[in-house]
Amino acid sequence: MTIDRADGRMDLTMKVEGMTCQGCVAAVTKAIHRLDPAAEVSVDLERGWVAVVTAAQALELAQALGRAGYDAEAITG
Repeated sequence: MTIDRADGRMDLTMKVEGMTCQGCVAAVTKAIHRLDPAAEVSVDLERGWVAVVTAAQALELAQALGRAGYDAEAITG
């Protein structure tokens, strides 16, 4: 994973399966913020993508989203 920011955070896009509504958007955002409260999160519900600027690793994010009930994998980062 390439860290491309001076503060050590990275840009990461994840494919998240199972998001169907704004409640899912809120749940995904909350799960990411539990792991990294400073993360910048943008959810594209239609595509099923989540763009994150974070200090967390992709695997950590995928695990956090899994605990929230979503299957996730990094597609860029």
